[in-house]
Amino acid sequence: MIKTALSEEILLTIEKPARYTGNEVNSVYKDKNMVDVRFAMCFPDVYEIGMSHLGIQILYSMFNTFDDVWCERVYSPWVDLHRIMKERNIPLFALESQDPVYMFDFLGITLQYEMCYTNVLQILDLSHIPLMAADRTEEHPIVIGGGPCAYNPEPLADFFDIFYIGEGETAYRKLIDLYRKYKKSGMSRREFLRNVSHISGMYVPCLYEAGYDDDGILNSFEPVYPDVPRTIRKEIEMNMSDTYYPVKPVVPFIKVTQDRVTLEIQRGCIRGCRFCQAGMIYRPVRERDVELLKSYAVEMLDNTGHEEISLSSLSSSDYSGLEELVNFLVDHADKKKLNISLPSLRIDAFSLDVMSKIQDIRKSSLTFAPEAGSQRLRNVINKGLTVDDIMEGATQAFLGGWTRVKLYFMLGLPTETEEDMRGIAELSNEIAKLYYELIPKSERKGRVQIISSTSFFVPKPFTPFQWASMNTKQQFLDKAHFVNDCMHEQLNSKSIKYNYHEADVSVLEGVFARGDRRLSKVLVEAYKRGCLFDAWTETFREEPWLDAFDACGIDVAFYTSRERSTDELLPWDMIDVGVSREFLKREWDNALNEKVTQNCRAGCSGCGARVFGGGVCYEG
Repeated sequence: MIKTALSEEILLTIEKPARYTGNEVNSVYKDKNMVDVRFAMCFPDVYEIGMSHLGIQILYSMFNTFDDVWCERVYSPWVDLHRIMKERNIPLFALESQDPVYMFDFLGITLQYEMCYTNVLQILDLSHIPLMAADRTEEHPIVIGGGPCAYNPEPLADFFDIFYIGEGETAYRKLIDLYRKYKKSGMSRREFLRNVSHISGMYVPCLYEAGYDDDGILNSFEPVYPDVPRTIRKEIEMNMSDTYYPVKPVVPFIKVTQDRVTLEIQRGCIRGCRFCQAGMIYRPVRERDVELLKSYAVEMLDNTGHEEISLSSLSSSDYSGLEELVNFLVDHADKKKLNISLPSLRIDAFSLDVMSKIQDIRKSSLTFAPEAGSQRLRNVINKGLTVDDIMEGATQAFLGGWTRVKLYFMLGLPTETEEDMRGIAELSNEIAKLYYELIPKSERKGRVQIISSTSFFVPKPFTPFQWASMNTKQQFLDKAHFVNDCMHEQLNSKSIKYNYHEADVSVLEGVFARGDRRLSKVLVEAYKRGCLFDAWTETFREEPWLDAFDACGIDVAFYTSRERSTDELLPWDMIDVGVSREFLKREWDNALNEKVTQNCRAGCSGCGARVFGGGVCYEG
């Protein structure tokens, strides 16, 4: 048994000490004296969130198949332990060895959402690693970032040595081999990083310089050496059926957010929603072989003891082998008393038939994501969903015994009008009304429940809306209050519950989603003022953030409210995701003209993803 980094006295005073003790089932232990490279893999949020992330499990499993590498896990200490570690100068440690992170060769941090950015600084601070990459020496770990937020790495550029752009299965081995040579050669850290820039998918921010015009708009972005690439193309795993997968995932001792086996059935999405970053950066769609998935499912359930399995993808209904896979899992579930979770389904007759097989007699809620209240606005965002589709899905659901429906919408979308917003309330009312018309009073089990929720639209890089203006906090709140008033006007208002997201958090997310490297000083200032776990309602505080922007002389509206010209140089333009700028411009024009673009299987729209040589682009 490895001695824990925290004393028993500390463990007895903090919330959920099992977050920090390691020794979980399927965690990997190696002799640290027998490996060349030690890699600390970090999710910068609390343990329960990080342990639910499939990407970390994949990379953890992959790294530990390498004989010369030991990969361990690190998560953000919750606020109670954070305070103790600061007071007592206890360095942050990895779960497996309980060794301080500063002893490792690499610290890899996954960037899943913008509101974790102060947690990145917490990780560095508690690890006793200088916040600024420029201040690190050969004695410090190489800090590398990846994940969806790495597609605009610039707000964090000053804190990271390297960003890995794309999917992690392809290029890490090259990086590790180069690092081993670096450790033996005596080359400087700077020379090593310059060599790293020659590996596909590796972006080294210190090797680039940004220039700005008098209005603060980015007007140049150049490498500082002639051999450093001007463009970094994303890494992508095209053979989804012959790559790493965590068939022995780590099983936590405590309940986590996704307490189940996760089976990733495909990557990418054919739908092309214009607000959706994931649908663009993960193109093209690539499927895993259905027979392989069956074997994975059985093996993972046996290796973990979990009693639930979830099928993961951006749009599960579009997986070509879904019916065969679900039928197999249903048969397996009958024998093993398992639960099956199917998120990201389009609500149609087939999906409802599938769900009726896998849900118990009580029928949990169904989720629809119309995203917009009117057909006009759904066309603007290319949702590909008509009111007839929605009402037919609701009809099948109510006839199938469901009485609780969740509806997800966005407020603040480009070209939005009051009519579009009123449509959110009217559509909610129509679905409630449909239930009472369809189901005889004698067969009803109480009132139907319609839970309508609105998030606030945040423009993201590499989407057709990356040039769009974003609403202010007050505009968001005014719109939410307008929708709320409209809800109360509906005849079936007692059957409808309305929720909306925090506007202040959305504005901050918008700043960092499209920000540049000048924002690093704001992040440092906010962290110094106590900002931490900003994605959590109970710990988020807007005032120190606003004070940090003021102290740094940074105007929030410059990054949010300003509509960009399609010719403007954007902070992420040095990254090539395969989807072309010309396609995104064309889709922006289509949005403004309320023109729908067909999905990838209905016909190719020429987005550029064919350059990767496979996936849905080459089906048939």
